[in-house]
Amino acid sequence: MGIREQSGYDVRLDWGGEGVAALGRECAVLVVVDVLSFSTTTDLVVGRGGRVLPVRWRDERGIAHARAAGAVIAGEGAFTLRPSSVTEIPPGTLLALPSPNGATLCDAAAATGAHVLAGCLRNASAVAAKALELGGPVGLIAAGERWGVDIFGGGETFGPLRPCVEDQMGAGAIAAALAGLGAKLSPEAALAARSVDVGALASCVSGRELTEAGHGGDVALASRRDVSDAAPMRIEGVLA
Repeated sequence: MGIREQSGYDVRLDWGGEGVAALGRECAVLVVVDVLSFSTTTDLVVGRGGRVLPVRWRDERGIAHARAAGAVIAGEGAFTLRPSSVTEIPPGTLLALPSPNGATLCDAAAATGAHVLAGCLRNASAVAAKALELGGPVGLIAAGERWGVDIFGGGETFGPLRPCVEDQMGAGAIAAALAGLGAKLSPEAALAARSVDVGALASCVSGRELTEAGHGGDVALASRRDVSDAAPMRIEGVLA
């Protein structure tokens, strides 16, 4: 076992694109956790019988890809990346969801050959059960944020990783559910499992940013734990 590996454990945890690269060499399943907001919005869409096309950037390339797939593009109508915008999305909708964090990591994770799931607090137990059904080891990817990234500018340069409380808690909730199913957690995953405090979501940096921008309802939706049976899985480029 290399000093930087988490070999020997059923469940492992790492961060961002670097974490995908590390765990993609070890894990049969990768779970992307971007609680505010890609994974939460994806859970709500899939829970209503819709599908999500992850799109890295909302630029000409991303829009062309979405239109070629026949998808409704988030941001061009009633639906956006905000969870509250999709609570009444019609069943059967294919929603193209631009996100430089969650969507980008889903594509990177798929490139490793692993099964890819999108997890959050809402669907932690459902995703854990699906991950074990697919076989292990299971790698939990806490998305985090990137300092200095222009989300809407379509730039290619990523700033340094900013680990986020909400993604550690989301990954931790899934880790805890996996432990409850008998899986052996790495120290990294076990620490995240002990960190889950959904009440802290509203007061963490990301939660405060959204609330102060008038989006407290999105934080409330993301804070609900194990209220969904959806386990969005990437199949032919689409989460369903």
